Amino acid sequence: MSRSFKRELPPPQASLEKLEKMVNEGSYYEAQQIYKSTSARYASMQRYSEALDILESGALLQLNHQEVTCGAELATLFVETLIKGKFPYNNETLGRVRRIFEAFPRISLPLDLLGEDDDMQKLSEAMVAAKARVEGCCTFLRTALKWSAEFGASKNGSPEFHEMLADYMYSETPETDMMKVSSHFVRGNDPKKFAKTLVNFMSKCYPEEDDVAIARGVLMYLSQGNLRDANILMDEIKHLLELDELDLPQSELMQFIEYLLLTLERDAYPLMKVLRQNFKSSIERDPLFDESLDEIAERFYNVKRRSGGIQGLLGDLFKMPMM
Repeated sequence: MSRSFKRELPPPQASLEKLEKMVNEGSYYEAQQIYKSTSARYASMQRYSEALDILESGALLQLNHQEVTCGAELATLFVETLIKGKFPYNNETLGRVRRIFEAFPRISLPLDLLGEDDDMQKLSEAMVAAKARVEGCCTFLRTALKWSAEFGASKNGSPEFHEMLADYMYSETPETDMMKVSSHFVRGNDPKKFAKTLVNFMSKCYPEEDDVAIARGVLMYLSQGNLRDANILMDEIKHLLELDELDLPQSELMQFIEYLLLTLERDAYPLMKVLRQNFKSSIERDPLFDESLDEIAERFYNVKRRSGGIQGLLGDLFKMPMM
C-alpha cells in the first residue's frame, strides 16, 4: 500500500504554485504549515529531491516577504533534509544553501532616532527584530555546517558557510561580538574580507579595542597553524588603512604581533619565549592570547602542552557548531 502511495504522490509543482499565491496574498502562517506538511510527505516517501524543492521555494518566498521566522524554519528544514537524503556537499548543494542565505533580509537599525519615547520604542523593536533575524540565520547556517562536515567538506565544515556566518553576524547583530565573528572568519578562506571587516570595526569600536581585535584575529589564524593567512590579514589591514590615510594602532601589542609573525618564519622558539616575556603585560590584555600562544608554540615548534590539545577558551571557540 505504501509503495502504491509513493507512486501516486504527484509532482509538487501544482502545490508550489498554490503556496506561492498564498504567500503573495499574505497568508504566511497557513502557507508555512502546508510547506512543512507537504515536504514531510515527500521526505517520508524518500522523495527527498522534491521535498528539497518545496522547502527551498518556501524559504525563499517567506524571506523575500520579510517573514524571517517562517523562512528560517524552512531553511533549516531544507538542510535537515539534505542530511536525511545524504546529499553530498558540492557546488550544486552549496549554491542552493547560498541562495537561501542571500535571501535573509539585511535591515539597518534606525540609530538616528533622537530619544523621544516613541523613537526609543521603535529602536527597541528594531533591535528585537534584528536579534531574531540573526538567530534564525545562524541556526540555519550552523545546521549547514554540520551537514557539510559530514558530507564532503572539511572537518570544521564548509569555509563558505563560516564566512556567511561571520558576515551576517557582523552586519546584523545589534551588539557585535567580534570574538565570535573572528572565530568564523579564520575558518573561512577569505582573510582579505576579514581585514575589511576589522578595519570597519576599528572605525566604531571603543579606544584600545582596535589593536586587541587585530591581534586576536592574527593569533586565531596562527593557532590553526595558518601563517599565510595571518600575514595576508595584517598586510591587507595596513593596505586598507593606508587607502584611508590612517595608521595601524601604535601599541606594544601591535609590535608584539609584528615581531611574532617574523619569528614564526624561522626556527626560533627561544626568540618566541623572549617575546612572550618582554610583552607580557600586552599579552595579558586578553585571556585568549596566552592560551593561543601555547597552541602556536606547539604547532610551529612542537612544544607539547602539559594537558595536550586546544584547551579552555580557545578550545571552546573552535568547537562545532558556533553561534
